[in-house]
Amino acid sequence: MSGPSSDEIKPEDIHNLLEHCVKTAHKVKDGDIEGEFIMERCLVLFSKDYRYSVIKNFSGELCGHYPSKVVFLEYQLSEDERNNKKRYDDVQSMYDIPRMRELIKQARYARCRSRFAVPVILYEGKHICRSATLASGAEMFGRTGLDFLFSAPDRPQEEAADRGGGTGADTFDRFRGHDINLLKTMSIKYICDLMVEKKKVKFGMNITSSEKVDKENRYADFCILSIPYPGCEFFKEWKDNSYFGETMKFDWSQDYVDANLDVPDDSLLNKIGLDWKKYRTWDLIQLTQNYMKLFIHILREGDTGILVHCISGWDRTPMFISLLRLSLWADGVAHATLSPSEILYLTLAYDWYLFGHNLPDRVNKGEEILFFCFNFLTYITSEEFSVKSPSNLRKVSRTDSECNMDGVLLDTDHRRFSIRGSNTSISSLGSCSFENAPVFFSTNPEDDSHLSNGNPSVSISARYSPAASRLSMETTTLHGSVHSNSSSSSSPMAVPNSLRKVDTTRASSPGCGSWQVVSSCGSLRGLVSSHDSPHSVGSSGSSGRLSSCQEAIEYVESTRHKKLDAVRRIFHNAYVNKIATKSGGAGGIVNFLDQFAEKVGIRSGRTTVV
Repeated sequence: MSGPSSDEIKPEDIHNLLEHCVKTAHKVKDGDIEGEFIMERCLVLFSKDYRYSVIKNFSGELCGHYPSKVVFLEYQLSEDERNNKKRYDDVQSMYDIPRMRELIKQARYARCRSRFAVPVILYEGKHICRSATLASGAEMFGRTGLDFLFSAPDRPQEEAADRGGGTGADTFDRFRGHDINLLKTMSIKYICDLMVEKKKVKFGMNITSSEKVDKENRYADFCILSIPYPGCEFFKEWKDNSYFGETMKFDWSQDYVDANLDVPDDSLLNKIGLDWKKYRTWDLIQLTQNYMKLFIHILREGDTGILVHCISGWDRTPMFISLLRLSLWADGVAHATLSPSEILYLTLAYDWYLFGHNLPDRVNKGEEILFFCFNFLTYITSEEFSVKSPSNLRKVSRTDSECNMDGVLLDTDHRRFSIRGSNTSISSLGSCSFENAPVFFSTNPEDDSHLSNGNPSVSISARYSPAASRLSMETTTLHGSVHSNSSSSSSPMAVPNSLRKVDTTRASSPGCGSWQVVSSCGSLRGLVSSHDSPHSVGSSGSSGRLSSCQEAIEYVESTRHKKLDAVRRIFHNAYVNKIATKSGGAGGIVNFLDQFAEKVGIRSGRTTVV
């Protein structure tokens, strides 16, 4: 493929990127030509907002699963520098690149698979870094021994001694000392360890270690947060649970899970306001949200950087790095000039693909952590996940005796359906059933115009998965599941006046003969006449949950919300088109949506009018 002819990233570029990613995992030393093209586009996107330096890794000599050009962001460009295209090639770098490269060459032995700490996001001078966990002694000795045997014979004598000399504690002290120096060079204070194990063990042997169990307490200068998070295997269960994260809880009692959540008693961390002792009771969505709140709080209130890592650093780590990059972008404090398509391309390409995420293997196994990441954006659109201003919410009061259903569309069919599992129990994992579930009508005009056909969409207003409902709306049109030609379907109906308890002082309540759209997670969406077409209703998801009839929370749709929703929509279209529809049973999304639509009466064996 020829080099980039335009800086503009379009939705079809996302399709092409995913199509390539699902066919091959990036390994720089394999001569990935397409990967080099992707790398160059990432550099163009970085250059729009940042001054950066590059550390070369062309043949994988630093790490075979890292990009060929490792980017070190230095500072954000001023408006004048961006608008005037001011050149800064002659400006001296903030980093001593040759010295930094030498430090990395030594520090990489301390980390699993040589995946050393790399700064990937810059916010107000604070680096967000990623890496793998600490290597075990066996890997450290093995890797240094192989490098000593097969590296160039004209290597400097002091370098040879540093790599091949010494045994036991001396080697640990030396290489982990280099790792600590690298972290301090990047002003890292907080190390966030996502491992559910203290050490990764296979066949009775310690495969990895971690900072939290370093016997010599070498990392005492850092604040180590043990925040265990399920591995990519758990997202196979999420897929099998019909993509409903609210009904999923990780089994913390499993034998191999020996790491407990440990947030140190720190003056900054104590202000978060979360009861960390309850983490075992949190479902997948709550767990992910609370970890995001932790990261955002450290960035907003702290003055130092963060290191995030799991075991190898190519599944859970890119998920949180990607969510953080997108969250900061939505706040306008990172990559401020990039469009939704551009920031999506950057995070997919750089955070996931170029850092070694094995998408072909994950899709083949049904471990859809990549899909979960971008689907999860709908849960962090509110201002409580912003690094900027406090939450901008409007609360609508409800009395205990009044379950106000003004203008809500109800399912006139009153049919029962079960999304998954038994319809008599909702207590077991993966079982969620709904009776007389309300249906709301909304249109979802896709950002990706070449996939959208403009048809109205239907979804289910259920507590369990606003994200799955919106995904249903966005993808059913791709398979002809919603059309407008059958007379057998029901139409939107207004709730009769007799069913309403209207406070005459509330000017916002709909009158007789009108209805109000409720989004999949409970947001009230403006008024329209009951005679109007659903095409006229604007659609957008919301990040909150409708918890009771006593109080509903209406989110004012912010710029943050719109930006994250735009990214999510573009990704959904590309993922369904390039991965889900081609992976068949492995992807599972399309089959789930078809079954979901049939069960709730949105579509039957024949074309159905909605």
